[in-house]
Amino acid sequence: MKRVVVTGMAGITSLGETADSIFEQISAAKNGIRYMPDWEVFADLRCKIAGAVEHFDIPKHFNRKVTRGMGRVALMSVISAEKALIDANLLNDPILQSGETGVAFGSSAGSVNAVAEFGSMLLENNMSKINATTYIRMMSHTSAVNMTVYFGLKGLTLPTSSACTSGSMAIGQAYEAIKYGKQTVMFAGGAEELSAASAAVFDVLLATSGMNDRPEQSPRPFDRDRDGLVVGEGASCLILEEYEHAKNRGAKIYAEIIGYGSNTDGQHVTRPDSEMMGRCMTLALKDAQISAEQIDYVNAHGTSTDQGDIAETQATARVLGYKPISSLKSYFGHTLGACGAIEAWLSIEMMRRQQFVPTLNLDHIDPLCGDLDYIVGQNREINAKILMSNNFAFGGINTSIIFKKLDH
Repeated sequence: MKRVVVTGMAGITSLGETADSIFEQISAAKNGIRYMPDWEVFADLRCKIAGAVEHFDIPKHFNRKVTRGMGRVALMSVISAEKALIDANLLNDPILQSGETGVAFGSSAGSVNAVAEFGSMLLENNMSKINATTYIRMMSHTSAVNMTVYFGLKGLTLPTSSACTSGSMAIGQAYEAIKYGKQTVMFAGGAEELSAASAAVFDVLLATSGMNDRPEQSPRPFDRDRDGLVVGEGASCLILEEYEHAKNRGAKIYAEIIGYGSNTDGQHVTRPDSEMMGRCMTLALKDAQISAEQIDYVNAHGTSTDQGDIAETQATARVLGYKPISSLKSYFGHTLGACGAIEAWLSIEMMRRQQFVPTLNLDHIDPLCGDLDYIVGQNREINAKILMSNNFAFGGINTSIIFKKLDH
């Protein structure tokens, strides 16, 4: 078995594009949730707040020829991947096009504007809005495919479209591809672009927040007074690498991935199963060959939904015991296919800095949530060597990833 390490990281969020800028906003107790005036046209939409990325830097070399087949989700993905490659000092390295480098990357769906182009055909009985790139921008594997074309990747392509575990499942599958010797380097992560339709998915399930007049106070994971989730957008890419290859080229190593677990509830499409969530965490512990006592911090899925928060925290407490825990979704909202990747990136950064952020807006812990050490109020210094990042998706798809700080 090969060891797998993280040698590059980058992302795009509603709070910025660098870890320093993001943590600066978090330290000021700010989140990226905003009122969406463009959504006022949807009179029946209850939730009109979201974690929108109001601006992200597009490098000048991303000209029209390069981006014509990219919707917003693919553009954020490829830009994040390029920045992660630069961080890993692998941009333009021969290994990228050698067949030894692959990509595992996911989103819930492709670009909504492209979906609307096909929708116009079906509703208006004409194809005037469809062009040669419509399907490329719409397809669920648009990010992964655009990466392979832009960087000339010749290795594995593992597109993961599994709703809220798209990003985390991509990291897990990339880890396994290297662990079992199929690839030496993998791009891994997820992305999602924002639309009113993504809010409507949860709105019709009565799972969204109605705090339209006070967006900064929502979402509220684990809080007694939470009223639902808030959708967001963003992207993050990690560069995973076989340990000896990274070591031999003198790469900086952010963390080692030592465990991954994934399973399926097999019972209900939208109702979470605490028992299977816990079993997923146990699978990750077994893969890592460590005990629950060795986990120093848990980055929760923490969506701020009634059933989800309770099921997840009860499973976490049952399997891991009384552990420090917090949810980054309180700052970005639920970024769907991107969340597992963004949370992995920033969890690794927290472990590097030994500073773990609190769950924002957690004023009164719901007594029905599991007995855990909820981080509230301000950053907490923890001498953490091993952390777990959990994500759970529609369809009852569960993922758990374990990261370890390397001793140099």
